[in-house]
Amino acid sequence: MSSRVHACEHTVGVAAPAGVVYGMLADAARWPVFLPSVVHVERLDFDGVQERLRMWELAGEAGAGNPGNPDNNPENAGAGVGVGAGAGVGGVLGGRVGSWYARRVLHPDVRAVVFEQEDAVWPGSVTSGVWSVRPAGETECVLGLRQERGLAVAAADGAGARREAEADVHRRLAQVRRAAGRWEQWDELLLSFEDRVRIEGPAELVYDFLYRIGDWPGRVPHVERTGVCEDVPGIQVVSLDTCAAPGGRTVSTRAVRLCFPHAGRIVYKETLTPELVAAHSGEWSLLPDASGVTVVAAHQVMLRQEAVARVLGAGTGLLEARDHVRAWLSRASTETLGLAKWHAESTVRRLR
Repeated sequence: MSSRVHACEHTVGVAAPAGVVYGMLADAARWPVFLPSVVHVERLDFDGVQERLRMWELAGEAGAGNPGNPDNNPENAGAGVGVGAGAGVGGVLGGRVGSWYARRVLHPDVRAVVFEQEDAVWPGSVTSGVWSVRPAGETECVLGLRQERGLAVAAADGAGARREAEADVHRRLAQVRRAAGRWEQWDELLLSFEDRVRIEGPAELVYDFLYRIGDWPGRVPHVERTGVCEDVPGIQVVSLDTCAAPGGRTVSTRAVRLCFPHAGRIVYKETLTPELVAAHSGEWSLLPDASGVTVVAAHQVMLRQEAVARVLGAGTGLLEARDHVRAWLSRASTETLGLAKWHAESTVRRLR
């Protein structure tokens, strides 16, 4: 089947300075809290100008793709729907999450990011393009995205694929515009923090406890119910009902978890968040040493400003909301870490 390249380019006005928008595009590691479809971004290589990224994205947010091959998992998956660094038609892992690699070249002098995406589902198929940011005043700019995608000429849905490519560009521009539009409140809306605990036990037991989230209702007091779907090994789609919020009220959330057992890491992105939280991503990471392991629970959160007064009462400011959310999430992660510690250390004592 022959193919041809379909190119599309669109621009959109953004109510943020050009430098702010370019910085957001260049800092791909923070996209999970800025862009709804992005689950996780790994920077594999970076020399200050050129970088290679690995990204996971929600298929439902970014357009459906073909099922990925059964060998795909968080350690070797190479294709999926793209976001930010260049979108492409790719495999969707488990029908829910896509993954792909991309090479990017950063040009801060002209505020441009050139990208080329590697698609492993259709070898030889490459999506490339460039993000550009042009000033339009001190607090406004014009954001552009040009994208070139190979499309099969003989495909019956060729016209539909072209429409999808056009829609994909519009969708990505809209995501960046929405996130950048609140740049003046980022210092108040964004918070990052971590909790850690030292465990005198093997990392394998700790990781097993964190991985088996489906068992948490019987182990972790604040977890009332979990539902776990793991169609592809290492990629969990999880729903939870928890009562860690102040007052003990039940809060329902959903998340995608990417599990990397050999690296001792589980990263996640909530796809259904509590009312006060606009975005929440995090990571459980294990740092082993000669006698045990330190476990770190890291959080990145963006608050939902319009919900603060409704949830916490009239007159409540963002500073109080930050303290409230941090205390709530920290309490939940600290309790979970404490139970992981008990699980690992008590198992070791029984074996001695």
